[in-house]
Amino acid sequence: MFSARGRPVACLRCPDRRVAAEKAGWDQPLAAGSGGKRGRGVAVHESFNSYVAQVAEMTVRKGGQIRVDRVVIAVDCGIAVNPDVVRAQMEGGMGFGLSAALWGEATLMDGLVQQSNFDDYQMLRLDRMPQVEVHIVPSAEPPTGVGEPATPVIAPAVANAVFAATSRRLRQLPLKLAC
Repeated sequence: MFSARGRPVACLRCPDRRVAAEKAGWDQPLAAGSGGKRGRGVAVHESFNSYVAQVAEMTVRKGGQIRVDRVVIAVDCGIAVNPDVVRAQMEGGMGFGLSAALWGEATLMDGLVQQSNFDDYQMLRLDRMPQVEVHIVPSAEPPTGVGEPATPVIAPAVANAVFAATSRRLRQLPLKLAC
């Protein structure tokens, strides 16, 4: 587990830096939505010596559909050699992880995978991509990896947001609420 201070905590909350909790307005009530119950959740992850915090804001729509509306990402990847690439990797990794979190399911029948191609395997499409904000935490540490660290964080952030909205814990992927 993370210590109570240092780089992971800087990604999550630090009063003098633009980071996930601060930029997401964690201390403010979540704006009410007209489409259903809303929730906000957070998760923090470390891999490749980079630290990523994500705050997901979502709406549970009629029928139990989970719609992620906004994601705020803070990343401490050491010195950001190319900040535009860091932002692009965070956005793309989060989108890839969100696909897995909401729809990443392969079903079997008689020992065969039922999904054959992208026409019957649901993935995140542009019209479902949430608003994304990426904040790079200033650091003097040596540069670290940004290719994958944003991917695994979104599922627990969304699961925590679902819990905030519904008081139901989802512990299995893909994340689904019964209709």
